[in-house]
Amino acid sequence: MNTFIIKCGLVMGFAVLALAFSPVGAAQDRAAVSPAMPAQPAAPVAPSTALHALQNEWAIIQYTLPEPEREARFAALADKARALTTAQQGRADTHLWEGIVLSSWGNAKGGLGALGIVKQARAQLEAAIAIDPRGCDGAAQMRLALLYARVPGWPIGFGDSKQAETLFKQALAIDPDGIDVNYFYADFLVQANRRTEARALLERASKAPKRPDQAIADVARRKEIEALMRQL
Repeated sequence: MNTFIIKCGLVMGFAVLALAFSPVGAAQDRAAVSPAMPAQPAAPVAPSTALHALQNEWAIIQYTLPEPEREARFAALADKARALTTAQQGRADTHLWEGIVLSSWGNAKGGLGALGIVKQARAQLEAAIAIDPRGCDGAAQMRLALLYARVPGWPIGFGDSKQAETLFKQALAIDPDGIDVNYFYADFLVQANRRTEARALLERASKAPKRPDQAIADVARRKEIEALMRQL
């Protein structure tokens, strides 16, 4: 599953050390050995750097590992995503990516045991939308649509095809040329036997610009687009 462009800034503080020298014996003072300064703590990893690393690890797990290996790796990645979200509660993109990782973990786990995980994913995606309804190019709406489309409906789960389509349309309105939303909405329409509509979306997805920061996901997505086109 897919990935997205993250916009964030880095604020760093620098400590300035002022050295005062007496005019008398200044040369001796400069030659003297200063006492060792205490070690400074390492600067925290910038949110954008940490989030980009999380995205890359997700793509590697999703698109390069055999299916039996993914569940444990996604479970470990979910801990990293949770730590990042906890440190950056006010950022829509961290909530989005925790939701993506959790939904991928739930998908890899499968069965009734995954319902609790995908409910957590839904909560994180809803949090991302609440923080910034148009943020992350509508990715939170698109990922939430996938959950409603793929999770079983009542009484087992919260799946709802009407809600899924509403969310797909919202995401498409925000990012009409996005590769992910056009592909996943098309896949949803194929499942509903609405092939003419699906074809138009797939053609648009195939023309989407490349995303240099999501190269692994892009290559895999374009293969999925070609495979779905062959089913029409």
